[in-house]
Amino acid sequence: MLATLLKPYAHIIRRRLRWKAGLAVALQEEIRRDLVRTARHTAFGRDHDFGAIHTYADFKQRVPIGDYEDFRSYADRIKMGEADVSWPGTPAYLAKTSGTTSGVKYIPLTRDSLPNHFGSARNALFNYVAETGHSRWLDGKMIFLSGSPEMGDTNGIPTGRLSGIVNHEVPAWLRRSQLPSYQTNCIEDWETKLERIVDETLQADMRLISGIPPWVQMYYERLLARTGKNTIKEVFPNLEMFVYGGVNFEPYRDSLERLVGSRIPSVETYPASEGFIAFQDSQTEAGLLLNTASGIFFEFVPADEIANSRPTRLSLGEVSTGVNYAILLSTTAGLWAYNIGDTVEFTSLRPHRIRVTGRIKHFISAFGEHVIGKEVEAALREVAPRHGVEVTEFTVAPQVSPPEGLPYHEWLVEYGRPPADPAAFARELDRAMVQANSYYRDLIEGRVLRPLVLTALPPGAFREYMRQQGKLGGQNKVPRLANDRRIADALRNSLA
Repeated sequence: MLATLLKPYAHIIRRRLRWKAGLAVALQEEIRRDLVRTARHTAFGRDHDFGAIHTYADFKQRVPIGDYEDFRSYADRIKMGEADVSWPGTPAYLAKTSGTTSGVKYIPLTRDSLPNHFGSARNALFNYVAETGHSRWLDGKMIFLSGSPEMGDTNGIPTGRLSGIVNHEVPAWLRRSQLPSYQTNCIEDWETKLERIVDETLQADMRLISGIPPWVQMYYERLLARTGKNTIKEVFPNLEMFVYGGVNFEPYRDSLERLVGSRIPSVETYPASEGFIAFQDSQTEAGLLLNTASGIFFEFVPADEIANSRPTRLSLGEVSTGVNYAILLSTTAGLWAYNIGDTVEFTSLRPHRIRVTGRIKHFISAFGEHVIGKEVEAALREVAPRHGVEVTEFTVAPQVSPPEGLPYHEWLVEYGRPPADPAAFARELDRAMVQANSYYRDLIEGRVLRPLVLTALPPGAFREYMRQQGKLGGQNKVPRLANDRRIADALRNSLA
């Protein structure tokens, strides 16, 4: 059986990961040198005098921090089919993503960067096997809820969503176990696609399920509705593993485990179109192992400095635990000091493990409070169990000019199981936020803000909103925080 054959290889991978994690700082410096040397004759390398870069100080002086807008002039040349723009040759793929400020973005994936994406996913799974001994999932069927694998063509470069590109690079040994079929994966309409996925998996020996939690939840609900069963474990008795990424699992844990009927071992991953950044390497230690030996050179900027003209830039050897950093990537795909918009903090330095704390643009600071995603999710995770509350989905927005009374933060929540006493639940949630954020506490105590207001939304509200936005299914997710009312008002309007 496949599980027996691959177990020795899994232990080799785990030993190699642990060895490299111990050399992370040195490996990062080596990767930086290799990246600069390889790209010195590209247009980007010539424009930024890569030939004169010898130290990290040189690198910071010559390579500016940038986001997609700063990279756009090079991205446009890459899209036109020009070679040697920011990395030698032309990309193997262009990953098409939706940006909040830049519109559609085209992120290059090169033959040199593909092992980062696909080798890292393999390492995460095999490391789990070696750590836990659980490998029966290898002998059954696996489902990956993803976007369409159909590729467009951009001047000869295959172009599509990252999750769809992944389907083209699945190794042969895994493809025979993979569901759904290619034809089903190509269906664009999420609800139609979901029904076909249920058709194809209903009688299968499903052992591993992978996807973004809210869309996995929708899949589970359809399975139970179709079968009349009470739990997913009744449908798939051999289900052994859940792999997820893209959003924090904790707000969804209670509802997903209720649907499954038990706690399912899980592995968290941190993939992005720009690179596979980290993955869970331990079932007992907090945080995700930073992918420090996979063609990415990481830099970190204190999050409150990222908008400065000359922010502090730190290499891996200079970071500290407990600090909120914006993360920058320089990669074998030809991205340089690229700000992906995420914030992280280190949970440990030996090895270097991180947790995602939010998005640079997903915060609330209408009054200077700078509330971040980590804080709202932690408050909800702390308070909800004490009130027997199960949350399906939520988002938070400021109400700056209410019809009466002081401004406030509005929490729009869709419940799986609502609180018996919503007012008490809201009060305790607000107390948790006061404890988590000193600026928020000062505003509450100074009567600049009144305590948060909970708005209960009916079942399906977030799905209807995502449908109206054309973002139902796939890798799309609702932002936890916004510093304006666009999402909150659209949610309300979607119900009208």
